Order: sequence, then structure tokens, then C-alpha cells
Amino acid sequence: MTRHDFPVQASKDIYQGKVMALRSDEVVMPGGRVAVREILEHPGAVAIAALDADDRLMMIHQYRHPVRRRLWELPAGLLDVHGEDPLETAKRELTEEAGLTATDWSVLLDLVPSPGFSDESVRVYLARGVTEVGRPELHDDEEADLSTRWVSLPVALRMVLSGTIVNAITASAVLAAHALAAAPAAARPADVPWQDRPTRFADRLT
Repeated sequence: MTRHDFPVQASKDIYQGKVMALRSDEVVMPGGRVAVREILEHPGAVAIAALDADDRLMMIHQYRHPVRRRLWELPAGLLDVHGEDPLETAKRELTEEAGLTATDWSVLLDLVPSPGFSDESVRVYLARGVTEVGRPELHDDEEADLSTRWVSLPVALRMVLSGTIVNAITASAVLAAHALAAAPAAARPADVPWQDRPTRFADRLT
């Protein structure tokens, strides 16, 4: 059988903000019915699983307003600089949030956290050969209040399974890094194509 390609019959913009937009698509379903799908457009993001020589993972503890508490997460950031390569974004965010640089970069995971309503995609890099360079002075927003900690992979795994780590990207990265410890060659090159990288929101700003 020929697979249905879900054509979009019409699309309407609902809202555009600084870091997201919301649109409504009328999508033709396999039986011919037209269904409305609301889609949150996201600029995309990167996260960094930085491991030191002792296989400790750099974690940050940062306030997240939608859930009204601080969460354990990886250093991460939006792809909000026009034309910047995602790897360069990751390198910048690792320094800004954790005060680290790294010499060895590979792709650990590509994730789509909420594909039911958002085109958000996150590339998680694995960074090794880390050096501490110090965080820059940050006086604004949540990053000015974050704290950092080196956490061993076994402890990070227990934090995921106990519900201490609930950020989906971080939990996935911890599990992947733990699995990769037994098969380090499985990591992908840092410049491997990123199939689901979103572009629609970025196109609005150009």
C-alpha cells in the first residue's frame, strides 16, 4: 500500500514570541478527514554531556519557572544565534554554563522531546578532554543563579531512576552515556547530519 503523506491543507499563525511560535495546521488524514493540529515551533537546542577523566558528568542545578523549582540538567542552550553551527553553540554553552572547554566532541543523541505538539529537536553532544576555564560573570536571568557539580555516572544513573533527574534530555543522556561506557566507538561524529533540526522558527526571524 502507498503510505499516506499527511498533506497540510491550510496553516494559520497564532502567536510568535522570542523563543517559540504557535501555528495551527489543517492536516488531511488517511481517511480524508481534515484534522487541526496545533504546533509549537522551536528554534532547536543543544545539550552537552561533558565527562572528565574519571567519567564524572558535569551537571547544573538550575531554576525552571514552568515547574517552579530547580532541576538537575546538562549544560544546554537554544540555537538562537543566526547561522551559528550547533557544535559552536555547544562549545559556547559549555563555557558559559559550566566554565569548561573540551577537545574531543561527538554526537551522543538526537532527541525530539515532544513530537506530538512541537518540532523541537535537541542534539546532545558528548564532550571529553575537558579543561576548567571558569564561568564568565552572568548577572541576568536563571543562569546567574545556577550551580554546577561533577557527578559520577553510577550516581547520575541512580538519580534518574530515583526521580531526582526528571529533565527528559538529561535522563536520556545519562542512560546513553552509561551504555556508551561499554562501547565508546558507538558515538557518532560531531558533524553527522541532523535530520530533525527545526528550521521553521529560525526562518521567521530572517
